[in-house]
Amino acid sequence: MKGMGMMPENRRKPMSEINVVPYIDVMLVLLIIFMVTAPMLTQGVKVDLPQTTSDPIQSDKDVESIIVSVDANGAYYVEIGEEGSDPMTLSDLRAQVSKILSQRASSEILVRGDENVTYGTVVRLMAELQGAGASSIGLITESPRDDN
Repeated sequence: MKGMGMMPENRRKPMSEINVVPYIDVMLVLLIIFMVTAPMLTQGVKVDLPQTTSDPIQSDKDVESIIVSVDANGAYYVEIGEEGSDPMTLSDLRAQVSKILSQRASSEILVRGDENVTYGTVVRLMAELQGAGASSIGLITESPRDDN
């Protein structure tokens, strides 16, 4: 009558170790999902930037950049951080940029102009940005590709 009503003699102790294998599996699945979806999250306007060799601009990490884009059709867009905009006219762009600069005076403005847009369109854009209160304006370009 050894086992009746009494506790078994070789009772197992509770395991105090955490099994991390399921956590590693979940982490690897999430890593793959983020690697696949990250390139799709890039938003903005399709612009063929002019290619040139230049040194990158040193900018403050605390200051958020305002990117103004001009596509090949001459439509203007404003991008702040991850937020883009619909196509707008030059006067609407000037009003929006002046509102933004009145709230964030230390913002830097960068211009992305399609290489197929006329020089005059980019110059008019830069003049409007200066009229809206921009103190300095930078131009975004791409490094030249070696097609050898």
